[in-house]
Amino acid sequence: MDDQGFQQEVTAEWIPEQFLEPMKPLISVKIAGRLVRVRAWRYLVEGITGHVVPVYLLDTLLSDNSAWDQTLTDHLYGGDSLYRLCQEVILGMGGVEMLPKLGHHHIASYHMNEGHSALLGLALMEQHLGARPLVSATPDDMNAIRHKCVFTTHTPVPAGHDKFPLDAVREVLGESRAVALQRLGVCTNGALNMTEMALQGSRYINGVAMHHGEVSRNMFPQYPIRAITNGVHAVTWTTPPFQQLYDRHIPEWREDNLYLRYAIGIPVQEIREVHQRCKRDLFDEVFRRTGQRLDPNVMTIGFARRAATYKRGDLIFRNRNRLKWIARNSGGLQIVFGGKAHPKDDGGKELIRKITEHAQALKDSMTVIYLEDFDWQWAPMFYSGADVWLNTPKRPQEASGTSGMKAAMNGVPILSILDGWWIEGCFDGVTGWAFGDRLGAGEDEEYEAGSLYHKLERVILPMFCSDPDAYARVMRGAIAVNGSFFNTHRMVSQYMANAWFHEAPSEVSDAGMGHVA
Repeated sequence: MDDQGFQQEVTAEWIPEQFLEPMKPLISVKIAGRLVRVRAWRYLVEGITGHVVPVYLLDTLLSDNSAWDQTLTDHLYGGDSLYRLCQEVILGMGGVEMLPKLGHHHIASYHMNEGHSALLGLALMEQHLGARPLVSATPDDMNAIRHKCVFTTHTPVPAGHDKFPLDAVREVLGESRAVALQRLGVCTNGALNMTEMALQGSRYINGVAMHHGEVSRNMFPQYPIRAITNGVHAVTWTTPPFQQLYDRHIPEWREDNLYLRYAIGIPVQEIREVHQRCKRDLFDEVFRRTGQRLDPNVMTIGFARRAATYKRGDLIFRNRNRLKWIARNSGGLQIVFGGKAHPKDDGGKELIRKITEHAQALKDSMTVIYLEDFDWQWAPMFYSGADVWLNTPKRPQEASGTSGMKAAMNGVPILSILDGWWIEGCFDGVTGWAFGDRLGAGEDEEYEAGSLYHKLERVILPMFCSDPDAYARVMRGAIAVNGSFFNTHRMVSQYMANAWFHEAPSEVSDAGMGHVA
């Protein structure tokens, strides 16, 4: 970030061999009439019980490929629509081709996250039909493919659903495949709609929060869309000081996150002491990296999201004079921001610039810091060192959101608009606080900002400054209520019960699960 607050991007260079194991099998996918060779790299994720799950990354940087084809796996979401469609061929069709080569022969369910991998349905159909042409596919053939697929949609924003012009589809996939896709009804308004393809080709469809399921059903009323609310991996996102606290009081929490419910019995004094330690760790790192000192006795608001306009990181600055008054008269206030914009998201970059501009304008009244290069090293300290976690999405554009879940794992209460997961997680004054009108459409920012200021001035800051034990009880409630539910243990168990293995063929005893993200 430069002196004016403009985000700067540089290419991250890394050596796959230092982290990943190259796999021997090679497969080919047909792109624009030519064969593109693809290999896989494997990363092994080991759980706390020792169980290992392989993650595969596909790569076209092979000498057999043309110089342009070698770049197809260079950048996530890179290039133009033609480049992106080629990437989605590699992911969806290449993924289906690669998994058996790697030894995964009996897959009960292919799980598509977003529509990026939806072309796996096309690959499965071609395998199913064998020598028969694609255009001969019948509803029974489609049902056979649908039985194998699960789809999770992640965004309620129409622009977030990939669409590719039919000219590009014909060029990349070929005329016969383009015709078959049109006959399936997944091409609308002259474009291949990847979300529509995933929806049509899946036996189970879900959104990522209760409300997101409702929004998705309104967007796609012809499909039975369910909901499985997201969760975060508890051990990964709980910082060592809180891990040690939980180990002392509820040692079962690592194997069964539901035991975090028993955090309600942890003395509030211990929660306060551990939080202060996390807060000091964060402030020390902020000073080391930025040279700016934060006051450990002052309420610290944390906000770290992808910098996107609908997340409205600047909503708290809507009325700077009122914010200054609150900071001066309610015991002080300081705000720490983090998060990057997508390199092509000019609106997100402008949002960062505006926040740094607000920070400069408020420097005589309160400290506002925007952390550069927010990453996995910053995140755990940030989620545990803030006093309250702020979330300000424009309703109903927050599908789920997980940053507040990570904060809750570390006893940090949330202050948020009622959208995404927070509709389920908010028990006002118990796990955190809500502001704004739940039924509003996110259009009246002046009202929402006023509601935010009111909650800070009249509820949160007085409790924080005058009744620290009461504040610690809210921290404890965030752990016991939200930490025990909004985790991957619960989430994965719901996917297993309702999506992945539901209706799986009983004769396949060694059935696995192919997860194509």
